[in-house]
Amino acid sequence: QVQLVESGGGLVQAGGSLRLSCAASGRTFSSWTMGWFRQAPGKEREFVAAISWSGGSTYYADSVKGRFTISRDKAKNTVYLQMNSLKSEDTAVYYCAAKSRGGSYALAYNYDYWGQGTQVTVSS
Repeated sequence: QVQLVESGGGLVQAGGSLRLSCAASGRTFSSWTMGWFRQAPGKEREFVAAISWSGGSTYYADSVKGRFTISRDKAKNTVYLQMNSLKSEDTAVYYCAAKSRGGSYALAYNYDYWGQGTQVTVSS
């Protein structure tokens, strides 16, 4: 059974930084894509960033490009999301997800497994 456990959320002032972690277990993820999504109150879940586990190719939403960095540590089976220059509009619950099949990395319904989410609140 695949498990994804996020950590690292919290309250930060605008302009600050946070690093989210997603510990993955339950199988080998060598050919999978790992993604981060977020959902603010009253809004749909939206794509933030994704990384291919094997080659490390990265993809970002335009809204976070240049501020957020996704990475993975194969030895620790962990994916990270480094968030810098945070803005109030980044406030949301952030979810880690894993995808084994084809289809766009930016679409939530293509992902097979999800973590429980971690709250990020940016105060202005």
